[in-house]
Amino acid sequence: MSKRDVIFTNGCFDILHLGHIELLKFCKDLGNVIVGLNSDTSIRKLKGVTRPIFNQYERRALLESIKFVDQVVIFDEETPYRLIQEIRPTFIVKGGDYKHLEVTGSDIAPIKIFNYLEGHSTSLTIDKIRSGRESDFGMVRGQN
Repeated sequence: MSKRDVIFTNGCFDILHLGHIELLKFCKDLGNVIVGLNSDTSIRKLKGVTRPIFNQYERRALLESIKFVDQVVIFDEETPYRLIQEIRPTFIVKGGDYKHLEVTGSDIAPIKIFNYLEGHSTSLTIDKIRSGRESDFGMVRGQN
């Protein structure tokens, strides 16, 4: 693999957490990272009317500020298939709950699966916030 390889990953990135950062770092170790970002409309179709928490412009700005990300492209469809066809990445990276053949674009580029970090997800974070229980919020990894 060359640092010129184009790595594609995608998602909602609604509330950034450590799992997202580790995924993006994994991608960056493989090459130049393009993130396909679900639009607000796309997220509502996939997750319901209470999402997204942050609008697509805020989410894009946050992603663009991360040193592991080279480019962010917002897409309106429920899947990024058309975007993947346009980009023609060297690899597509998805989180560990996917199987290779289930990943959108597996017919276009090879798939690499990143193992999720246990206990880190946007839905879990939203549930913690809604519960309001202090015990749901652990210390930052490595700190006491």
